[in-house]
Amino acid sequence: MGVVPKRRLLPDTIAPSWLVVQLLGTLFFAATLLTARETDPGIWTAYGVATACWLGFVLLAPRRPKTAAALLAVASALPAAIVGRAGDSSAILLSVIALGRLATLTSVSVGTILGFGLLDIALAVTSHALAGQSLGGTLADPGVMLLLVLLGLNRRQYEVQATQAQALLEQTRFAQAEHARAAALDERTRIARELHDVLAHSLGALGVQLELADALLTERSDVDGALRAVRRSRRLAADGLAEARDAVAALRRDVLPLTGTLAATAAAHARDHRVTVAFDADGETRPLPSAAVVALVGIAREALTNAGKHAPGEDVRMRLSYASGVVRLDVRNALGAFTRTGEGFGLAGMRERLALAGGALTSGPEDGDWRVLAEVPA
Repeated sequence: MGVVPKRRLLPDTIAPSWLVVQLLGTLFFAATLLTARETDPGIWTAYGVATACWLGFVLLAPRRPKTAAALLAVASALPAAIVGRAGDSSAILLSVIALGRLATLTSVSVGTILGFGLLDIALAVTSHALAGQSLGGTLADPGVMLLLVLLGLNRRQYEVQATQAQALLEQTRFAQAEHARAAALDERTRIARELHDVLAHSLGALGVQLELADALLTERSDVDGALRAVRRSRRLAADGLAEARDAVAALRRDVLPLTGTLAATAAAHARDHRVTVAFDADGETRPLPSAAVVALVGIAREALTNAGKHAPGEDVRMRLSYASGVVRLDVRNALGAFTRTGEGFGLAGMRERLALAGGALTSGPEDGDWRVLAEVPA
């Protein structure tokens, strides 16, 4: 089975979104450190360790996301622990950059993100309290941290939904491709069966007629009987060739024009048997699956053949109706001279073929006529 390739957006082919965020975060870290006004070596040590953890996160994020997330948590916690001692806003900037990025990671659970966020807020509040700052100053930095965590989680949810939507889209495409492949295989199997049935029926009947002609000539010297058998053989060969051509046309996806084909079939029968075949169609014409078209055309030919064989000289009426949700083919001929009232192998085979197309076939005497009615859903 094939795998549907992933479709990537143009910006992602230039630079993935995660890489852009990493680069921007690194630039913010660098700018913050360059503009920091600190003289305390301990604070600079915390800044240095936090920066090293950020760089480790950037390098390890594509390959080892769990380790990268742990480094990012350290990068946010160290500056948060010294915001009260810092002489400017550098510490809080470093902390919220790392914390905000941590909140967007899809490789970490929401509970873990909230846990680290609350830890950083607690460290910031403690740092401000130890530095003896006012309540307003103590709550300002934790408020900014909380806001960044919420914004990061919102972005994370968007990425999760986008990933799920992409996965669902790929699964849908894959399912559609597999459905189309299965439908194509089913159609080819059906056509192979049609060809097999056509050839088996036509060649079998043709062989019987030729054997009969041979027997009439060699055993009885009946030239007229042999000539009739040869003529029947020729008609069987022509009918088999026409059915095989229709099956090949369906295989090539050249869906038969149903109304025109039935009209031509009726005209050919009228010409060959010197009878009247009245054909008409009603309803709004619409395309049908090739399986249904081939089955309906085959049923029309079989019904006409039976009429010519068992009710010679009788006129035939054939109607094609496009109704709501169904297409009907109704073939009738006078029952008066009909020499057979049972269903032969021809109609039985057509019933099976029509069933494969989801349709149904009924045949039998009705109101003084022999009626063959085929219905397919459409």
